[in-house]
Amino acid sequence: MFSETIELRGHIIDSLILPKVLDQILTHGANFKIGEVKIGEKRADQSFARIEVSAETSEALDELILRLRQHGAEVLERAEAQLVRAPADGVLPRDFYVTTNQQTFIRFDAEEIEVRPAMMDSAIAVDRKKRSARAVKFFDVSKDHEIVVGHQGIRVVPVQRSTSHTDLFQFINATVDADEPKSAIIRGLGRELQLARAAKGKIAIVAGPAIVRTGAGQHLVRLIESRYVNRLFAGNAFAVYDVERALFGTSLGMNPDLAFARGGHENHMRAINTIREAGGISAAVDKEILTCGIMYACVRHGVDIVLTGSIRDEGPIPGVTTDVVEAQKVMREKLADVTHVLLLATIQHSLAVASMLAPNIKTVCVDMDSSAVERAVEHQPLQSIGLVTDVEPFLRELADCIATAEANSRG
Repeated sequence: MFSETIELRGHIIDSLILPKVLDQILTHGANFKIGEVKIGEKRADQSFARIEVSAETSEALDELILRLRQHGAEVLERAEAQLVRAPADGVLPRDFYVTTNQQTFIRFDAEEIEVRPAMMDSAIAVDRKKRSARAVKFFDVSKDHEIVVGHQGIRVVPVQRSTSHTDLFQFINATVDADEPKSAIIRGLGRELQLARAAKGKIAIVAGPAIVRTGAGQHLVRLIESRYVNRLFAGNAFAVYDVERALFGTSLGMNPDLAFARGGHENHMRAINTIREAGGISAAVDKEILTCGIMYACVRHGVDIVLTGSIRDEGPIPGVTTDVVEAQKVMREKLADVTHVLLLATIQHSLAVASMLAPNIKTVCVDMDSSAVERAVEHQPLQSIGLVTDVEPFLRELADCIATAEANSRG
């Protein structure tokens, strides 16, 4: 048997870190022996555990230790991070360390360096002269970049449950199914967004076409007009549906108020042509071609619009980033200072954004697909809420809650 001793520190009991570590050990067919455990006596006290982990082979032990590090386990022996040069542009060394979205440190020249930004599914590049470490994607890697390999010299600090006060996100860290009540959670979210705005936090909306097609756009406009949206992330289709609704009363030829709408798919194409002719959404607003809708509200109230394309797009309209690598770079830059994100009725866009979020960003995902909601919030275990519901009643109730709260505070 091969063995290694690990240590866990922090709120490892109430954050379920210790049970997760023991479950990983058993799941991988290994054994453990708890050498020491100290449990905090008070709510704010931290706990400590020292555990000897053993496996049949050194390879199995290495793989297990790598998994345990992702839960904050520290190997008792403090080794230096191992660095290997990238063999070519866009190519990483074999056995490169794959990051999580948790806060990560590497040990280099007898000191710890934080890896920035905290970004999952990346590698770690180290700059010896600047004594810095950064998470890099394949397209960021150049030949001879020094890349961290293996798992030695790496320390991960997982997000832990707050002990100072009751936090909506940390105490409802689960998916709320379609048949469960949601009003109390939505009211709590409204209060959370009020606090975020008062603290000058940045609120981002990731919006899917269903917002427009279900008639929920008017409620999103209310949030924008009340200054509760700082950035809007969406695809080309969302913007076009909204423009089509504003110009022709339809979205992809459909109107939520009519059984039959004139124009059909032609309206969709004519909306694209109108915005292209105007020179973009902002230009269409300035020229008073576009006089209502979500895009109009964003322009009028200074919301930063981040639009990306897909292979299915018609057009696309001006201002849409169509290069996928460039779109990733733009989205990461625009997410860097965000504090709250609402992922609304857009499965693929939500999953893309969720993979870019730091672990301290509070996230809400709303969708009718329960499996999509679970996937979108799984990387933010103590900072996320998933609601399985239609986006229209969610946005309507959220906007109503905020409007009522603000009216009461003024009264």
